[in-house]
Amino acid sequence: MTHFHWLLDGGIVGFYLLITMAAGIAMRKYVGKLEDYLVAGREMNLHLGIASLAATEFGIITCMYTAQAGYTQGFSGAMPGICSAVAMMLIGLTGFCIKPLRQAGAMTLPEMFEKRFGRNVRWLSGIVIVLGGLLNMGVFLQIGGKFLCTVAGFDPANLTLIMTALLLMVVIYTVLGGMLSVLVTDFLQFVVMSAGLLVVSVLILKNVGWDTLVKTVQVHHGEGGFQPLANPDLGWPFLINQFVANAAAALTWQAVIVRILSAKDSETSQRIYTRTSFFFVCRFLLPGIWGIAALATLGWAPLKQLTDSERAAIPAAVQEKIAASPVGAPLKTLSMDETAAISVETKAKLADASLLAMPEFLSTFLPVGFMGLLIAAMLAADMSTNSSYMLSWGSVIYNDILAPFRRTAWTDKRAILWNRCIVALIGLYLLVFGLFYHIEGNVWSYLLLTGSIYLSSMSVLLIACCYWKRANNWGAIGGILLGAAVPVTHLTLEKLPSTAAFAASVGKDVAGLAAFAGAALGMIIGSLLKPKSTAS
Repeated sequence: MTHFHWLLDGGIVGFYLLITMAAGIAMRKYVGKLEDYLVAGREMNLHLGIASLAATEFGIITCMYTAQAGYTQGFSGAMPGICSAVAMMLIGLTGFCIKPLRQAGAMTLPEMFEKRFGRNVRWLSGIVIVLGGLLNMGVFLQIGGKFLCTVAGFDPANLTLIMTALLLMVVIYTVLGGMLSVLVTDFLQFVVMSAGLLVVSVLILKNVGWDTLVKTVQVHHGEGGFQPLANPDLGWPFLINQFVANAAAALTWQAVIVRILSAKDSETSQRIYTRTSFFFVCRFLLPGIWGIAALATLGWAPLKQLTDSERAAIPAAVQEKIAASPVGAPLKTLSMDETAAISVETKAKLADASLLAMPEFLSTFLPVGFMGLLIAAMLAADMSTNSSYMLSWGSVIYNDILAPFRRTAWTDKRAILWNRCIVALIGLYLLVFGLFYHIEGNVWSYLLLTGSIYLSSMSVLLIACCYWKRANNWGAIGGILLGAAVPVTHLTLEKLPSTAAFAASVGKDVAGLAAFAGAALGMIIGSLLKPKSTAS
């Protein structure tokens, strides 16, 4: 059952989508040069930059994994947001790396690297950025579709149709208007998204109550729900990885730094970071509260995700273990034989129990009318994220990966056409990947690990490019290869039955930190090995 009303709530959602699509498509007539399409002519002001960055970094997937963190880790689940906010504030205040990055006048990171490390490093870094970015973004549509199916009561069999519709809306205005469309629609989406976040959070605090939320965390998570170091699944590796990875993302995540590159000057880019930093706490804390409210209201009942026939296929003793399992880990107490006896489809549904708890709770908690506002807000968040990410990875493909194949300078008209085709192809990839890939474990950990494929190496390259005179192309290549090798290996081991247990014992946090250590080691050793007389 859901409170979604097709006429009232559907009308609110439809009106929002109509306004957004019209605004996005209208920007097409202002795209005359490639610089307009990729970095909005470098004329973005402070307030538009704040709204655009905040909207881009909060999508449905953000809401889902932060609510999942609140559901499975209590208030400790908000620590990544605090780490991110601290990193953004420090970088914004000091201008560390982002000031020289903006002053370089590049449109992408690899373009800046070419000036210091050569054309081969530019091409290789472009490959790594796109690989990590597309693996990271590949699950966005799938999780966004699951949210809409759950909160609005749509038939899960229509997931593919919903994913396709979400994608088409974003692709149309992004292909036509580029970064100009992204910025204008981001501003509208920021307003709707903020209203939805605040209204739902106030209703939860009023009707569920703060005392109930605190008590729920105490009962289900104990001290670990308030203190991450007391949580056996978090601890120091988790905290260190959160700060390092979030700082690296603030420096090198293409969808974030495109705001730096689009800002009218370096001072504006720094102020965008300092003014937006607190939002990164809110994007974890508020949906985290929604997740805790879901736990308070629904409890932990992973078997409810299964049909009668799927439950009947599981022995009664195994069902008891699953029902009594720790929150968010339905298979943790099962033996290897018991886990192997459960079908892949059933395990996937059990794994989704903590992820879908929040939308299941909201589907009956919010009254008619407010449900439409929620879905409009989540669609606003998702559309801004998807559009910016597609344009970001597309710009790297065109500007850096395809650069060696352009023997002569292309006209702006031809360059824009190619960028539009690339964005459309990225959309097709997202649809196919989202249909077939299933995340193992916590969504946020997966996103950090796939992001570290390039965050580790690119952050090391950027710091060395800006501040280490001895850095050269040997070190850059070593950093790229070692930084990407660790997360790719870990993701592969997770999918192989013979090594899945080992990968789980290592954990995504340790693997993520190992990626940064490997990238730094590759940069230092490679740069020192190259004779000074031939250094780049």
